[in-house]
Amino acid sequence: MPGALDGIRILDLTQYEAGTSATQMLAWLGADVVKIEPPGLGEPGRGHAATPDNPVDRWYFLNLNNNKRSLTLDLKSADGRALFLDLLPKFDIVAENFTLGTMENFGLGYDVLREAHPGVIYATIKGFGTFGPYSGFKSYDMVAQATGGAMSITGHPGSPPTRSGVTWGDTGTGMHLAIGILAAFIQRQTSGVGQHVEVSMQEAIANYARVGFLARELVGDPVPRQGNDLRGLSPTDAYACKPFGANDYVYIASVTGRMVEGLLVCIGRSDLIDDPRVATALDRRENADWLKAMVSEWAATRTKAEAMADLQACGVPAGAVLDSGDIFSDPHLRERNMIHTQDHPTRGAGDIIGNPSRLSASPTEIVRAPLLGEH
Repeated sequence: MPGALDGIRILDLTQYEAGTSATQMLAWLGADVVKIEPPGLGEPGRGHAATPDNPVDRWYFLNLNNNKRSLTLDLKSADGRALFLDLLPKFDIVAENFTLGTMENFGLGYDVLREAHPGVIYATIKGFGTFGPYSGFKSYDMVAQATGGAMSITGHPGSPPTRSGVTWGDTGTGMHLAIGILAAFIQRQTSGVGQHVEVSMQEAIANYARVGFLARELVGDPVPRQGNDLRGLSPTDAYACKPFGANDYVYIASVTGRMVEGLLVCIGRSDLIDDPRVATALDRRENADWLKAMVSEWAATRTKAEAMADLQACGVPAGAVLDSGDIFSDPHLRERNMIHTQDHPTRGAGDIIGNPSRLSASPTEIVRAPLLGEH
């Protein structure tokens, strides 16, 4: 069958990650995404961190632009602008994440596009949105993590605020934009009217952080950092496993009485199931050091994979801390075709992570990212 979004056409002006991840998701799902790139080196992400030994078409770009086509246009020129406006009526959506005011400087702001194509859906990502006191400020993923509140609750008690290695501010904002685009497209099916879809990186992060902020009801503001501990639910934590490398840990989420019983059975301490020190969540919190010491001693005798398997067999939610090497060789992800090996004309063979959204009637076929101006 054709892709779920077959027939939807997108002019993709996005760059780097935030907007690009949104259009990639829609391309994975079957939309025809035509990436508009400036002549020469293309969008900046294509040459991200390039060196003389590693020129453009970096894996950064190749991982974010699967299933798209590429067309070069110089939007700073009158001819490029005219060609873009000629293309516009043939497409449903225009997506961009330029600095505020860039599209207007091209002469291609929403008012201009809407006049040329009343049904166009104009989708934008900005660091702080198009209005408000911060609207002119620039942003990257880590700036969004800071201003959206995520860094304030990430890290260990007493440590500095910590950015996540996961780019929630970029790809996370992109997923919000993709949802907004689809909602606007569905509404256009009945109204016939396009609209402007806007997502702020700061607001996307605040949305992701909302559950972490719930503790303010109990502890007030600011909500403190708690590291790997889950507030009040001992012995939930990360535990070191052999051979004690940087990522040789298993995370154990033992949050209910039944799970604690399973944990005690797993570590060979079923004699403690009726011990008053583990009777309630409050008891376990008050005796957290003693309880965690027992779990640590047990975890140290196993690899993280063994610990995960043993705990899960006892009904205890637990996960080995998989690092980048583990992920790309993980047998579970490989069997589920989440890891794809691709051959690219300029970069050779390499592994990429695929689409986590699975549609039974229209599975995703991963197509390599385009060469600059290939189409």
